[in-house]
Amino acid sequence: MQTPTFDQLLDAACHFGHMKRKWNPAMAPYILMERNGIHIIDLYKTQAKLEEAAVALKNIAKEGKKVLFVATKKQAKQVVSDRATSVGMPYVIERWPGGMLTNFPTIRKAVKKMASIDKMTTDGTFDNMSKRERLQITRQRAKLEKNLGSIADLNRLPSALFVVDVLKEHIAVAEANRLGIPVFGIVDTNSNPENVNFVIPANDDSSKSVDIILNTVCEAIKEGLEERKIEKIDNKDDAPEGEATEKPRRARVRRSRVAEEAPKAEEAPATEEAPAVEETPAEEAPKAE
Repeated sequence: MQTPTFDQLLDAACHFGHMKRKWNPAMAPYILMERNGIHIIDLYKTQAKLEEAAVALKNIAKEGKKVLFVATKKQAKQVVSDRATSVGMPYVIERWPGGMLTNFPTIRKAVKKMASIDKMTTDGTFDNMSKRERLQITRQRAKLEKNLGSIADLNRLPSALFVVDVLKEHIAVAEANRLGIPVFGIVDTNSNPENVNFVIPANDDSSKSVDIILNTVCEAIKEGLEERKIEKIDNKDDAPEGEATEKPRRARVRRSRVAEEAPKAEEAPATEEAPAVEETPAEEAPKAE
């Protein structure tokens, strides 16, 4: 993982904020200066925060967890789609479906609906339908694919949310905060960073700015996934040796248990032959008289 240099961030126009009259005072720590009525973001802080976020996302990916990317603004749609697909992560680039996180079971039902429609096309159910019914179902399938196709493999809630423009995606951020899901976000000078766990202060309107940040983040995720694969391979290689050493140990335990139980087995008949049971009635008989 290599964090972009100051010059690379500068060339990507990451330093351009919004006009002064649109700024959010909570972003003051990340603003370097004002020029021609426009706030300039401190790229040294951008660099440091980007590296911090990349390390955290790498660890999440290394644990085999999912990161959901969210960007519904035009400038970031294609970039997010390409980058998230390259690392096999789910993403949302169309309208954010309300309750996607807080009402996740309902969203999963809609995703399963796509699978059931696909099954109907293969098992011959479509052939028994009228032309109008087939057209309606096909349109429904296309709509579901457009809105939810990118999260078809998301079987459980994501472990993190990466948002481009937290102001525009405030509903997604609010749902993640409610569920305690950590939020990573590209935060511009007009946004509130208080609801974001990992703030990356940068221009969220430039496709170049979004691309350079997402490239760094996705490279970190890719490294985490690769390290996870290596660990799995190492564990598989170590497994036979572990089993081989475990078997003799278990055998020794069994032998020791047999050795401990052997004397007890020999003593058992002696205790059974003891006349204690026969003497008891004889002693009690005189007392009864």
